[in-house]
Amino acid sequence: MKNAALQRSKKWQIKSLLLFAFALSSWLGYRQIKSYFIEAEAIFVLGGDSKREIFAAQLANKHPNLPIWVSSGSPRGYVKRIFINRGIKSDRLHLDYRAVDTVTNFTTLADELKAKKIESVYLVTSASHMTRARVVAEIVFGSRGIVVKPLSVSTNSRAEPVEKSLRDGARAVLWLMTGYTGASFKISQK
Repeated sequence: MKNAALQRSKKWQIKSLLLFAFALSSWLGYRQIKSYFIEAEAIFVLGGDSKREIFAAQLANKHPNLPIWVSSGSPRGYVKRIFINRGIKSDRLHLDYRAVDTVTNFTTLADELKAKKIESVYLVTSASHMTRARVVAEIVFGSRGIVVKPLSVSTNSRAEPVEKSLRDGARAVLWLMTGYTGASFKISQK
């Protein structure tokens, strides 16, 4: 009797897991397809490498009506010069230095972007960092209805290990559930 109940329980767990995986992949697939059809309304740059800011300035020239958000980038004066030297007016540029890592790049600005009714962004970061950034973006920005259109900046660095994406994805879910990012965990390095 107990063995049959245990088998039913395991089957239920497997079916539940498969249903969850199907729902998650369907949602992510829908968001991916949606990103192809919706125009970006802002440029969102993850700090950490001035090449990203230079790339974003070039992108901003191609899209003169889009505001630019730089999250914890290079020093303020340097970032402003990058954009001004490429003809970008400073009123389009929003610099935010509250983030301390990839997860907080998104959590510190998600509600602000949503309040400004921004529903889609070009996400600019290094190619080696894009997988982790997209995982976090899909969870954090996705929870606010913001679609991400990734644009990678080429780099000589190797792609980050998948463990970083899993860790920061879990931290993003933690933020959704509790408002806490886990930024103070010893393992949460950029």
